[in-house]
Amino acid sequence: MKPTRREIPPDTQRRRFARLLLFAPIGVPALSACGNGGNSPAPSPVPPPPPPLPPGPPVFGPAWSGYARNAQHTALGAITTQPFNQIRWRTPVDLAPQYSGSSLLIHYGSLAISAHNTVVVPVKTGAAGGFRLEARLGSNGILLWSADSDYLLPAHNWVPSFSTCITAADRLYAPRSGGRLLFRDNVDNTTGAIQTAVFYGAPAYAAAPATFDNTIRINTPLTADAAGNVFFGFIASATNPAGLVSGIARLASDGTGTWVAASSAASSTAIGQVAMNCAPALSLDEQTLYVAVNTAPAAGARQSGMLLALDSTTLATRAQVVLTDPLTSTAAWVSDDATASPTIGPDGDVYYGVLEANAPAHNFRGWLLHFNAALNVSKPPGSFGWDDTASIVPVSMIPAYTGPSTYLLATKYNNYAGAGTGDGKNRVAVLDPNQTQADAISGIPVMKEMLTQLGPTAEPGVPGGVREWCINTAAVDPLTNSILVNSEDGRLYRWDLPSNQFTETIALTSGVGEAYTPTTIGPDGAIYAINNAVLFSVGR
Repeated sequence: MKPTRREIPPDTQRRRFARLLLFAPIGVPALSACGNGGNSPAPSPVPPPPPPLPPGPPVFGPAWSGYARNAQHTALGAITTQPFNQIRWRTPVDLAPQYSGSSLLIHYGSLAISAHNTVVVPVKTGAAGGFRLEARLGSNGILLWSADSDYLLPAHNWVPSFSTCITAADRLYAPRSGGRLLFRDNVDNTTGAIQTAVFYGAPAYAAAPATFDNTIRINTPLTADAAGNVFFGFIASATNPAGLVSGIARLASDGTGTWVAASSAASSTAIGQVAMNCAPALSLDEQTLYVAVNTAPAAGARQSGMLLALDSTTLATRAQVVLTDPLTSTAAWVSDDATASPTIGPDGDVYYGVLEANAPAHNFRGWLLHFNAALNVSKPPGSFGWDDTASIVPVSMIPAYTGPSTYLLATKYNNYAGAGTGDGKNRVAVLDPNQTQADAISGIPVMKEMLTQLGPTAEPGVPGGVREWCINTAAVDPLTNSILVNSEDGRLYRWDLPSNQFTETIALTSGVGEAYTPTTIGPDGAIYAINNAVLFSVGR
């Protein structure tokens, strides 16, 4: 059930609370992500695009297959990123952005970039929906091909993401209406047939297309394994001829599909669906699928949930764990306004972000929960998890590191002004998952901070406060020992870990309060960031 709208506070308060209005006390209507009509601001002025760069030599490099790059969601790059010399090209990702007051509460879909540098851009075309895929040449942004999708959004508060993936065989998948997927082979070719796959069977859809379009909606990004099998969550809002109920689907590379109801996989009738925007993740051997499920949204209630480990072939449940607030030992809040997705560490450990049970007791930062691969051992949490997917940081990126871990984690580390004891000192952090310190807010043991960096731009009206970081998955470049981070001040930053400094920055827009977005690395080392409904390609 879609939440009702309420008034946006004055702009100075928006800087503190625009994102947090969602987290009103139980029974208080939450902010809608559909804007407020004629009072919505226009997008920040964006300079006209520069002349197209020449195509350059052919590229063959590491692909970025979809959300957080790979099926483990590590966001770990494999090529040296280019310097921030210029904005190489830009293109809108939303032709009709709907603002809520002065904030843009829309989760834009992640890029999928082929090894030959075809950048597939998901574009929202209308105020309430409408979607298009634009395949652009990464070197200069020239449009190679485009295709419309009839994908329909599930019921939502903040607009969920429309995301694609590219398989190892160079096949592109994207959501369609009725829980279907469109796909196109040879994504780098300027021409190619758009085809459709239906996980519950094309004959079933053909017999009742309107019914399926009205009741079945994909509600997560797509994740592909090495064999080209694709996994995603879907919501069934009413009965349908195929007997589908909200759950997890697997579409094999040959077009056959299987699915399991979220409630059945969790062995709990309280579970209603896969958590909105939660991209399924695969273990290192791709035999286990990890996905978060939660209770269906209901007026006056906060959603709780579980993390499941499923057999990636049969979707049978191998393990499950209730997502619990480590401070209160009660059910954590698994919000449908988040984009948190599981990250799988090089040792097989699983990380997933939630909100605290009694928000704003932890300043609406939530927790980064940490489990072993079997989900039967809970390990120390990180002190920020809300709407964030942790990125993997090799310890070699910090030469001075001497701790016990073989890898570290990068996360957002905002401390929202006016939320609990939040002081507006918004940071990014690199954490050690195997060492602890006392949490500055709650006092419980949390992952040790190895590095943190305060945002560089002051937040007007918040003494000592700085603009928020607006990343939901931050691209990591181990070849330059840096992390690419995007800020609500409208700038992209290179965070150099050996020096713990921002060594490069480039202005993208004048800045806007917005839902969190990903940063991405192309196979030529170009860097991509979304700010105020526009995608920017940054490099030399």
